[in-house]
Amino acid sequence: MTSVQVEKNERPAGDDAAAGDGYHRTLGARQIQMIAIGGAIGTGLFLGAGKAISKAGPSLILAYAIAGLVIFFIMRALGELLMYRPVAGSFSDYAREFIGPFAGFVTGWTYWLFWVVTGITEVTAAAQYMSYWTHDSFPQWAYALIFTVILYGANLISVKLFGELEFWFSMVKVTAIVGMILICAGILTIGFSDAADTATVSNLWNDGGFFPKGIGGTLMTLQIVMFAFLAVELVGVTAGESKDPEKTLPKAINTVPWRIAVFYVGALIMILSVVPWTHFQPGVSPFVAAFERMGLGVGAAIVNFVVLTAALSSCNSGMYSTGRMLRDLAMNGQGPKFFKRLTKNGTPLLGTTFSASLMLVGVWINYVAPGKAFDYVVSFATISGMWAWIMILVCQLRYRAKADRGELPASTFRAPGAPWTSWFALLFIGMVIVMMGADKDARVSLYCAPLWGLLLALGYFFLWIGKDRTPEIVGKTGPADTAEPVDKAGRSA
Repeated sequence: MTSVQVEKNERPAGDDAAAGDGYHRTLGARQIQMIAIGGAIGTGLFLGAGKAISKAGPSLILAYAIAGLVIFFIMRALGELLMYRPVAGSFSDYAREFIGPFAGFVTGWTYWLFWVVTGITEVTAAAQYMSYWTHDSFPQWAYALIFTVILYGANLISVKLFGELEFWFSMVKVTAIVGMILICAGILTIGFSDAADTATVSNLWNDGGFFPKGIGGTLMTLQIVMFAFLAVELVGVTAGESKDPEKTLPKAINTVPWRIAVFYVGALIMILSVVPWTHFQPGVSPFVAAFERMGLGVGAAIVNFVVLTAALSSCNSGMYSTGRMLRDLAMNGQGPKFFKRLTKNGTPLLGTTFSASLMLVGVWINYVAPGKAFDYVVSFATISGMWAWIMILVCQLRYRAKADRGELPASTFRAPGAPWTSWFALLFIGMVIVMMGADKDARVSLYCAPLWGLLLALGYFFLWIGKDRTPEIVGKTGPADTAEPVDKAGRSA
């Protein structure tokens, strides 16, 4: 057993030193729970589900249920790693330890790009949603600027303020879905509103059966379904700033099944029972369509407010995670050193500022040169987000193998059914990627991925390789209070 392994084994999981190199543990259980919930609910459900319903019909419910089970396997794999060593770098840090420096480099920069791209699209979308009320009386670019500045400022003040914003953003989304479920339940049981005459559970199989477009149609929606779940892994990035990670993180992860069962499966069952699936169209929110079918004219305004909240929530998460990822890369010698700096409040000032500035540039590009090029960049978010899931699963498999051999301490939160559940999740993600290749609208993201991979390989080779910049585990193998890289023997570099 090496000296590195001995030092890791002697440090208990959850130790502040293992977390994070200057970060403040100020995110409480209430905030972690809502960050986890908010990560599983986004515009993919409120807007994207309309296109998926038109492609698969009621069988979309089954697609969400199966994909939700896979997401649970991914989150439990992440939970096992987090309880072994809760760190702010999370996915890239584990990839660096269990696969190699290049894997950590690729994972960190890819996840950073994922959130920058997501932030660009979401802040632009938020500005567009505001035009629903202002009717272009206020410049759209100004809304984008205002939202970006507000969220940027909130993320620099403290991580606690970020957590509070995410708590209330998530509360709005949860309230909207629960409200829709209750309204639909009332229509099915009591029989009020304009939809009462046709509302029946048999709508789930009346129009062409449960699989009206065949199994193939259902499989082709898997990419849309998985896109809806992107960001559920964000709770892993908060590990280094959680007050009590040993309690809050497992609890948040274990709520994944019921969150998906209620917010996705439950909501779709109720909506498709009240409104036949043939009434839904691509580009139209299923929530708006349901409200219109019920004769509730206020529905469009409600849904617009909810999707505005979902967009701001996503952008807020992007501001948070990009700064942490850049700092983790810098701490491991895989990014510019100036990204290491923290404010007195424990926030990564330069990393967050750099990412926010790119988000503003993206908004500017969207207005100056709108078109397919921007859409192609957006489509890359799906494949880059799934890369993080692949790394989580591969790292968990490698960690479990070492733990079973006694080379590393066993996690206090072992993934049930592993390694088989992890292999199943990897195969499922592989199938989704194949489905993306078969879809002309999503295929472009697969073209972008090799180009991004080539850029990363060139960057790693010319900037970092051979310069002895990348310790195996930064801040974990050396002194607990140091933020500087250490060599393999645990000495300060």
